[in-house]
Amino acid sequence: MEKTIRTLIADDERYSRDELKHLLGEFPAIQVVGEAESGEAAVMKAIQLQPDVVFLDVEMPKMNGMEAAKSLQELKKVPLIIFATAYPQFAAEAFRYEATDYLLKPYDEEQLEQTIRRVEKLIGAKKENDISKPSGKLAVEEDGEILYLEPKEILYIYRDEKVSRIITRTGEHETKTPLKDLESRLLPFSFFRIHKSYLVNLDYVTRLTPWFNGAYQLEMEGREELLSVSRNYVKALRVRLEL
Repeated sequence: MEKTIRTLIADDERYSRDELKHLLGEFPAIQVVGEAESGEAAVMKAIQLQPDVVFLDVEMPKMNGMEAAKSLQELKKVPLIIFATAYPQFAAEAFRYEATDYLLKPYDEEQLEQTIRRVEKLIGAKKENDISKPSGKLAVEEDGEILYLEPKEILYIYRDEKVSRIITRTGEHETKTPLKDLESRLLPFSFFRIHKSYLVNLDYVTRLTPWFNGAYQLEMEGREELLSVSRNYVKALRVRLEL
C-alpha cells in the first residue's frame, strides 16, 4: 500500500520517539514526516509539515500535550490527534480535545494496530470528502436570503455577540452562522484564525506590528482599522505568512 498518512511524533524522550517510529514502520500506509521534542515544537512542525495525524505525549516541557492539542485544533488543517502517554488519568481530559485515541506506554502492539486501522478509515473518508467538496462560493444566510460570496473577496470575518460579520472588499454582510462553521467551510482557502473572534484572509495581510503583552496588530489591504492578534496565535501566524 502506498504511504499516504503523514504522521508527526511529539515526545520529549528520544527513546519513546524511536520506539513509536519503529512500531509505526510496520504499517505501510504510515509515513513519519517529522518529530518534535515539545508541545510548542509540535505545533510549529504541524504548520510546516501538514501531517494527517499527530501522536502527542502528554507530559512535555514548556507546552504540554493538552495545550498543544488545543493549538492544533485552531490550524487550517486540523490533524487527527492520538495521545500517547504513561499516565492513564489524563484519558478523560484527552477526549475533550477530540482525540482520536489514547495509547498507554509501554505500547501494546495490538492496540496500536487498532488505532492505525481507525486512523486509516478516518483519513480515507476525509480525503474522499475533500475530493468531492466544491471549492466555489460561500453561501451565507442574511435577512432571510441566501448570499453567495466569493471567498477571495473576503478580507476578514469576526464574531460580534450573536452574529458573524463578513467584511469584503466591497461591503459588509451579517449572518448568524457561527465563526467556527464559517472557518470550516473556508478551509480550502487562505484563512487563518488570529483571535477567538477573528478569521482573516492571509492574502490581504499587509503588516504585522508588535503591540503589548506578546500580542500583535494586523493591517489589512484597503482597511484603516487594526485587528488584534492574540499572542496564542502569533507564532503560528508568522510561520504561515512567511511560507
